[in-house]
Amino acid sequence: MSSQLARPRVALVVNPTKVPDADALVARARLRAALAGAPPPLRFDTTVDDPGTGQARDALARGADVVIACGGDGTVTACARAVAGSGAALAVLPRGTGNLLARNLGVPLDTDGALDAAFAPARRRVDVLDAGDHEFTVIAGVGFDAALVRETDEGAKGRFGWLAYVLAAGRALRSASRRRFQVTVDGVHTVRAAAVGTLVGNVGTLRGGMTLFPEARPDDGLLDVLVFAPRGALQWLSVAWNGLRGRAHRSPHAHTLRGREVRIVLDEPLPVEFDGDHVGEVSELTVRVRPGVLQVCAPPSGSWPAVSPRPWGPGILPHPALGPEAARAELLEAQRRSG
Repeated sequence: MSSQLARPRVALVVNPTKVPDADALVARARLRAALAGAPPPLRFDTTVDDPGTGQARDALARGADVVIACGGDGTVTACARAVAGSGAALAVLPRGTGNLLARNLGVPLDTDGALDAAFAPARRRVDVLDAGDHEFTVIAGVGFDAALVRETDEGAKGRFGWLAYVLAAGRALRSASRRRFQVTVDGVHTVRAAAVGTLVGNVGTLRGGMTLFPEARPDDGLLDVLVFAPRGALQWLSVAWNGLRGRAHRSPHAHTLRGREVRIVLDEPLPVEFDGDHVGEVSELTVRVRPGVLQVCAPPSGSWPAVSPRPWGPGILPHPALGPEAARAELLEAQRRSG
């Protein structure tokens, strides 16, 4: 074990809206550093204008070996953008609603356990997904999922946790009618569907404990894609039920794909979210994997169930890959024919 790993220079990037006891937290981190013989931790607070990326870069510039993201998934993602490829490691002190990266990496959700992981020598390399202007570690959603994020009230999340998303589902459903999606994976296969949304994931378990991507690993160099196309309440219930049972890939109304790059082309703009942050609308989105560029403080890799996804299903047919303009033209023509 190197002395640097045994006595890391730690910086805390704190989201004050998620960590009201920030001073007490920093005091506990200082005590942990003293016990480890490490320098006193640095502290940087996020702001409305900068949710953590700039603060994490400042921490790295001041010699931090470990950046602890203290907040929700948005804070974690912002810090990951700065730490990826830097040689430093990202630790997570989860204080959000979903805490999705922490849960999928096996990071303890309590403060003492998370600090133990941050000061421990164990490191893992995980992938980052790159959508051009946005890098993320957990999931991107186009369509219904992004509308759900947009419609969920922050205050409700604080009071009810992930159940706040359930309360917002009705509003999201009213704004998420079926649209023409064209999804190309690795430039080889293109799928077409009249769907309500598409998810691109780096991990398997998402909001509410749903396992939507049973084969997903954050360190496999692959992204997982789910196109969901339910019609009516009964089919929505089928998708939800299969997701809760970790069998979304077996639903006849949801279809999974895997690859290193995905391009999504829409017939009209739809909302998009990255790691739980709604960022606007897109009519085209390309996501690529950056394999192993992010070091994280987390327990050794566990085992994931080996489940073979069903790549094609009813209403989703493979055909030769098309360029984005040709794809959009084909979608518009299909919509015109369908009335």
